[in-house]
Amino acid sequence: MNDRIIGQVKRVNGPVIEVMGITDAEMFELVRVGEENLIGELIKLETDAAVVQVYEDTTGIAPFDPVYGAGMQLSAELGPGMVGTIYDGIQRPLEAIREMSEIYIKRGITVPSLDREKKWHFVPSVKEGDQVSGGMFLGTVRETENLLHKILVPPGDKGVLESVTGEGDYTVEDVIAVLKTDDLKEKNLYLMHRWPIRVQRPTRSRLALDIPLITGQRVIDTLFPVAKGGTVAIPGGFGTGKTMTQQAVAKWCDADIIVYIGCGERGNEITDVLTEFPKLIDPRTGRSLMERTILIANTSNMPVSAREAGIYAGITMAEYFRDQGYDVAVMADSTSRWAEALRELSGRMEEMPAEEGFPAYLPTKIAEFYERAGSMETLNGDNGSVTIIGAVSPPGGDFSEPVTQHTKRFIRCFWALDRHLANARHYPAISWLESYSEYLSDVVSWWESADGGASPEWLCDRTEIMELLHKEVRLQQVVKLVGPDALPDTQRFILEVCTLFKNAFLQQNAYDKIDAFSIVQKQVKMLHIIVTYYKRGAEAIKSGATLVKLRKMKVYQDIIRMKFSIPNDDLAGLDKIEARLERSMDQLEALHA
Repeated sequence: MNDRIIGQVKRVNGPVIEVMGITDAEMFELVRVGEENLIGELIKLETDAAVVQVYEDTTGIAPFDPVYGAGMQLSAELGPGMVGTIYDGIQRPLEAIREMSEIYIKRGITVPSLDREKKWHFVPSVKEGDQVSGGMFLGTVRETENLLHKILVPPGDKGVLESVTGEGDYTVEDVIAVLKTDDLKEKNLYLMHRWPIRVQRPTRSRLALDIPLITGQRVIDTLFPVAKGGTVAIPGGFGTGKTMTQQAVAKWCDADIIVYIGCGERGNEITDVLTEFPKLIDPRTGRSLMERTILIANTSNMPVSAREAGIYAGITMAEYFRDQGYDVAVMADSTSRWAEALRELSGRMEEMPAEEGFPAYLPTKIAEFYERAGSMETLNGDNGSVTIIGAVSPPGGDFSEPVTQHTKRFIRCFWALDRHLANARHYPAISWLESYSEYLSDVVSWWESADGGASPEWLCDRTEIMELLHKEVRLQQVVKLVGPDALPDTQRFILEVCTLFKNAFLQQNAYDKIDAFSIVQKQVKMLHIIVTYYKRGAEAIKSGATLVKLRKMKVYQDIIRMKFSIPNDDLAGLDKIEARLERSMDQLEALHA
């Protein structure tokens, strides 16, 4: 940060400051305000005046206080040391800030995003004289036991390497290579580089989204799958389990890196995340989940303007790991708080409001955020992806409010949380009636391959059970009017099967070691068993069997308990249940032949 003064404070309106006498400034330039050096960003520029959005409490700022310009945009520091770190909305490490503060975070505190003293063991993969361009690998650093951090040439740079350091231990500020650019200028390359958070990082091309992000949550993977590189919205009222669902996905999904953005949520919720995540064990590695997680904590009592910066900082860090060829999942909790911050700032800037007071550019902002997801061919030729899972908190659970409606325009997967399910302790409380996934046809071929359990009947089974769930809704309306006894056995059996499916398949216990996570092969077999029970049971009823006899079969209890009784490594147990089911149905039909 240089000390050049670019103007003086004219008016203070909360986090929005008007600046007069502007000289030598540019849009989105990083600035510091007053003698306390409060961090801000220039968001509106006129001939000799500007508007600055400050990311800290502006109490005490007065007219004629100096405003200093940095000569660069608000940028994220990208390099070794990000994984396992807890940042605030403007990428300041909270652990380092705590050591420098007393009870509360001091205003204007400056802490580098990456540790400047820690040394990393760098192994070069290039040599002097090599022609390199943006996105290519200079070498690697072992950041954690299971994460190989690839050091990139900053996008936009191109030329010949004049020198490359040998293998050894270096800080993020040590020069590891010198690049002679195409215009014959020399540029030092480091283990880290900066990137403006509002600028999407470049790639070669977008790839088809045909591989699902496996979460281990059966209602998601089987009914409403999301592809790697896809976009998801999780809307739900207070207490329906948005944060819990995101945490379950973060723990169990097969992404390489998790970026969890706590955007404007209550302090106690963020505290739960910060205390629970380090204790969670990554099921794939057996080590702490924090070894593949970056946390951004931006609670509701922090300055509202930092919420917007936190969203963009998180997605920029995700793109950086995508450029290394990794699959990244971004959890934004919640985008509604971000939209509320935009509304407050827009109001303070006296802009014309749109529906419910939100700014007219709200849809554009939401679209810009979600379009940064995708499965990409990186500049280095690898494949990487960024999947965005954004929670939405509509007031009163009203899905017709602007943030939910605009979000639905730009996402392809919708996991709607249902308050009735949450009140009934049915988790995940994802409604099978309001939710949808447009990735279904894209990932079918994966499910039918060996990776997906080699199940050619998967789509047919899923279609069958979804049709039954919709039939059940119509039958329940009849039941409310005339009671279940008025229905024939064939229709009562549909109600029976749907209840079985909800309890034995859709509902999962996050505290049960066996039921918390289901591999795809187990999901496929469980679904097929329930669909087989329905098909054979319907045939048996037509032959004269009764519902009572179907319920009294011993295998019926085995089906109810299979999610708890059959672990992921004992799929043969499910084959045995299916075989017993077929034998029991054969015997029942033989009795009524």
